[in-house]
Amino acid sequence: MTLDGRLLSNVSVLAAVVEGGSFANAATALGLTPSGVSRSIARLEARIGVRLFDRTTRSLNLTDEGRLLYANINPLVLGIEDAVTTASGASGAVRGRLRVNTDAFTSRLLLAPHLPRFVALYPELTLELIAREQLGDLVAEGFDIAVRFGEPPSSSLVARKLMDSRVITVATPAYLERHGRPARPADLATHACLQVRNPVTGQPYTWEFHRGRKQLTVPTTGRLLLSDPGTVLTTTLAGICVAQIKAVGIQPQLDSGELVDLFPDWPDERLPIYALYPSRHLPAAKVRAFIDFVMSVIVPGPTPAPARAPKPVKPTKPVKPKAKPAR
Repeated sequence: MTLDGRLLSNVSVLAAVVEGGSFANAATALGLTPSGVSRSIARLEARIGVRLFDRTTRSLNLTDEGRLLYANINPLVLGIEDAVTTASGASGAVRGRLRVNTDAFTSRLLLAPHLPRFVALYPELTLELIAREQLGDLVAEGFDIAVRFGEPPSSSLVARKLMDSRVITVATPAYLERHGRPARPADLATHACLQVRNPVTGQPYTWEFHRGRKQLTVPTTGRLLLSDPGTVLTTTLAGICVAQIKAVGIQPQLDSGELVDLFPDWPDERLPIYALYPSRHLPAAKVRAFIDFVMSVIVPGPTPAPARAPKPVKPTKPVKPKAKPAR
């Protein structure tokens, strides 16, 4: 198939439709009419001989062939944009719109407090941070990147592991003063344990404890079943229960003593966090910038030790000059 300017133009229209979610939004972004966008897609479909979209009056979805084509051409379109930006000598290569797919825990407890810093760093970038229970289809839904806990599904996505976070069991000092501190995981049977809903099964997560190769599963009970991570943290800080939470999201509360790690001798239950993106080529500048931002949030650099005051110098006694020998 011969590569020409019209083919490249039609491919860029395809990318705009996927990112915008409709022909009308693509038309606005590209400065075209909706009918002009429709004609470009029709020409592209005729050129390659397959239907790219399933269209109804209420929905627009990529076909399997359209999803495959977009997954392959989108990195190239982004690469062209990066190359043009770099060649133009523009002051900021990180620009445009960045769509991020994540879970509520990452969005609320990890990223939200730091987002003002990120948007201040890149004034030409528009960020869409979408929190949802399931990963979904990044390509079909026009996401640039996902940041998710847990092992990634088997797919064509690039998966970059960012870190492992401990899963720890915590309570407030006030709760422990009223109810006593459990000496071992099995003691949790007599405590009020906050249950968290697993979005996949709809059931509460199982409480596990890991130490080296040893693993315990401890039955727990509690009258609260929650799903929102912000509500989980707020409820735990209210001092009415014990909870299991990923340590990376509550480090400030651990450092301040608001929450106590009950079983530091069971340190090995861990959950990985991954960045997932569609391209196996070099990711776009905005994607690389976001990964660097997430890394700075979840793996902060060491805090420099406060400078110590110099030790006072003891005054020295004056030394009497030695008498010169007589010549």
